[in-house]
Amino acid sequence: MNSKKSKAFKSIIKYCQISIALILALLFIIKFAGPQILRQYIAYGIGDCQSIPILCMEPEEKIIQPSEDLKYIQEDLVFQKFSRLCLSSPKSFALVQELTQRPYYKKHKKLDKGDVIYLLYQDPGAFLKLYPDVKKQGVADNFMFIDRLMRARINKINNITDAFFVIMKSIFTPDVGSQSIAKMIRFRLHNKRGFIIYNQTSGENYFDCGVIDEKDNFFKVYIKDKSGRLDLNKVFSIIYTIQPLN
Repeated sequence: MNSKKSKAFKSIIKYCQISIALILALLFIIKFAGPQILRQYIAYGIGDCQSIPILCMEPEEKIIQPSEDLKYIQEDLVFQKFSRLCLSSPKSFALVQELTQRPYYKKHKKLDKGDVIYLLYQDPGAFLKLYPDVKKQGVADNFMFIDRLMRARINKINNITDAFFVIMKSIFTPDVGSQSIAKMIRFRLHNKRGFIIYNQTSGENYFDCGVIDEKDNFFKVYIKDKSGRLDLNKVFSIIYTIQPLN
């Protein structure tokens, strides 16, 4: 894994390790008390469905298969190359890839309205290193890990692994506005597939995209669109352009 880990990923590892340690400390009790005690313990520690609605949500069953807008890509997006990935992004959006920050048009800071795209890249199979026991339950790659994470729900916790994914879901989901009205979808776009949590109801748009390509490279594309200029079609076009540099 690249030495320049993002602060976000470091935070995921830190809190994940702490949470797993706390859960394992209660393993003996859980073994005899059953899943209900484990659910209550997790709800008490990180929140319940009322305080964190995303913990009771799953992606819609329908898989969206959009098409990229080549005209939008050519005329409205700007090619950006970072140390680990490249993509084309909307004009006037600042970009943050792990530890690298890149405002768009530094000499025209007045154009910056707080629109930001945060980027994270992880190598194939990287997430399995967080909790190797998931392999015993058939989780073999980044896509299966993220799929399991997105489907994690408090009321479906029956064992330690279920609890791990609920904890990860609470940590891995950034600000998406009001979670109670956010939507979760699955998509497939050429050689990429993944999940998007989005909210477009408050004048400020949020898009949290987990993208996995055919080689199991993982990209997290988190977009804070404070000016409300983007929609799902434009986000899919941005996702279409993202590629690893390895």
